[in-house]
Amino acid sequence: MTLLELEGIRKEFAGGVVAVDGVSLSVAEGETFALVGESGSGKTTLIRLLLRLAEPTAGSVHFDGQDLAELTPARLRDVRRQMQVVLQDPYSSMNPRMRVTEIVAEPLVTHDPEARGRKGWARRRERVGDLLEAVGLARDVQDRYPHEFSGGQRQRISIARALALEPRVVVLDEPTSALDVSVQAQVLDLLADLQDRLHLTYVFVSHNLAVVRQVADRVAVMRYGRIVEVGEAESLFRSPQHSYTRELLDAVPHPDPRLARRRRATRRAEETSA
Repeated sequence: MTLLELEGIRKEFAGGVVAVDGVSLSVAEGETFALVGESGSGKTTLIRLLLRLAEPTAGSVHFDGQDLAELTPARLRDVRRQMQVVLQDPYSSMNPRMRVTEIVAEPLVTHDPEARGRKGWARRRERVGDLLEAVGLARDVQDRYPHEFSGGQRQRISIARALALEPRVVVLDEPTSALDVSVQAQVLDLLADLQDRLHLTYVFVSHNLAVVRQVADRVAVMRYGRIVEVGEAESLFRSPQHSYTRELLDAVPHPDPRLARRRRATRRAEETSA
């Protein structure tokens, strides 16, 4: 079932700068849909439009069959509970003066009246403890501050916050780019486990093609505000159709430089013969 659908999305800023130009794509429920492209390709603007954090110049965004532009404020608020985001740098997305329990409970306080104030204190503590355990952290870290955690632990806290409202869709904006390789693997394993247990749909935004190949079901390649290729992940990586996709793949570091050179030569030969 299609859960998210973008039709002809365009975003033009003052001065005639077009950041997103006629993008149409769909995301099925339960899949990991990756959006890749170099810096400046329009990925961040597109996910802001998807989350209705910015208004499109043209086109529409549908969530579960509903056009977000036609929703009342109350209905849009309900939809936003179902679409959450995990940002690239967990530390910059947290208030350093807030304790973990306050950070993770922010969505609850915003959307759940029973979790507010003194009366909601016990409810918040219990829910935050459950969320921290779900992402592999101890319940008793609730009273610590962000600077007391490693980068990987802070990203786990960000994931816990994103899960607080039991969303259906989580947008992951470069979720591992600020982490070292070993911690990246741990966070990716956690995301895969959470997706299975909670039946989540992921929109995974990244320029790291090695990570994308590991996690994605389908991939859309973005360049200059447009989608130039969409396909099943393994098929796209094995046999890319667009020249830009091939350029991106050729730029991925390879442990064997000789094999990488042969791979590029083979692709150039195939393009020439075609």
